[in-house]
Amino acid sequence: MKKTYDLVIVGSGPTGLGAAFHYMANRPKARVLILDRNKFSSGGLRNDCKMNFTYPVGFSSAYWTREVAEYYLNLVMLKLQPDIMQKTNVSVYAHRAARLGVELLDIRQTHLGTDGGVRLIKKLLAELEGLGVELALEETMISLDADKQLVLTDRRELTYEHLLVAPGRSGFRFLQDLLHTIGVHFIDNVVDIGVRVETRREQYPIVADYYDPKFHFPAKVRTFCTNSGSAYVVKEKYESTQGRPFFSVNGHSYSDTTRHSGLVNFAMLKTVNLTEPLASGQEFAEMLGMQAMLLGGGQPIMQRVGDFRLAKRSKGETFTGDLYDFEPSLKGCTAGDISLAMPSKILRAIWKSLKQLDTIVPGILHPSTILYYPEIKLYANKPTFQDRHFRVRDGIYMAGDGAGTSRGITAAWASGIRAADGMLA
Repeated sequence: MKKTYDLVIVGSGPTGLGAAFHYMANRPKARVLILDRNKFSSGGLRNDCKMNFTYPVGFSSAYWTREVAEYYLNLVMLKLQPDIMQKTNVSVYAHRAARLGVELLDIRQTHLGTDGGVRLIKKLLAELEGLGVELALEETMISLDADKQLVLTDRRELTYEHLLVAPGRSGFRFLQDLLHTIGVHFIDNVVDIGVRVETRREQYPIVADYYDPKFHFPAKVRTFCTNSGSAYVVKEKYESTQGRPFFSVNGHSYSDTTRHSGLVNFAMLKTVNLTEPLASGQEFAEMLGMQAMLLGGGQPIMQRVGDFRLAKRSKGETFTGDLYDFEPSLKGCTAGDISLAMPSKILRAIWKSLKQLDTIVPGILHPSTILYYPEIKLYANKPTFQDRHFRVRDGIYMAGDGAGTSRGITAAWASGIRAADGMLA
């Protein structure tokens, strides 16, 4: 038997949560269902849970003006009530950066850590259930009949008035397959490729003044997702279009000080915009990921800066000792040579930016600093939207990182509210 809902949301990350809260606030008797293939609510809230509340961080200029973004950011802040972190000495670092043609963004931030993010998710989901929203975790959307407004899951059939598809970056390929199915044109020609940098906290002292400093370098390179204190590098598993597994690295931290590592990690990412001939950013990223898997023996690659400067590979037996005075937080990573795996143009841009960063914050290029590769960010599907509320077909909306409308928790939440506004109208 089919079950009918006013709104079905695919994806329980910040986009889906934002849409559900906003929709229920305006239609409190509505029948709303949130589907997620995972057994827990997913997305950036679960992974470190750092949030930025300043435009343009997280917002694509293709879809957001400052005025519109700030309107929705205010709604996000009203709901989440963030405790904004204090910053000190920002002008000192900003002045150093400006002399090199580098920009340090002054961003309002809050940070809950991975453990704090889990607590927030539990609170938000309990609140939604109290409002009457139905949660269907570990239930996977299989197919969609847009003409009949029918969703088939691995458990049942559902009909809907409105459908919001918001699977995030992890659902990048799922979203592409769905766009093909319903005949919506899209491009995915942008991808971020880079490394994750890990070092001792005292070698990147800016984090004591500014938790997640946002540096923008020439050649479209930027710092991203800084973690310090109880900080660790982790692997994320992806699957290629052909079904072959590969890894990207990422970072997170805990608010729990008993897990203190004394380390800091952050991404250095270069944005690659593929133009003529127009190519798929996802397929390009998959090829780089598979190449790294080949050279790393099925694992990501890590290399000490001291070895990189000498143009020699790092080796497992010499990876710790003398100047290499800390253990890598990511176990099961292969000591090697990232220059064999990363395209030279991308590597040159990132290395030049790292040298600039070492001038702004001396110490980051200590010989012991580790470069992990690859870190890949896929969030640039660009569907052809029919309106400013991210509608792709009658009754169907797509938003969040996977759909290219956001990059991060707060912009994703704002995207969900904006999509809900379109449904309510």
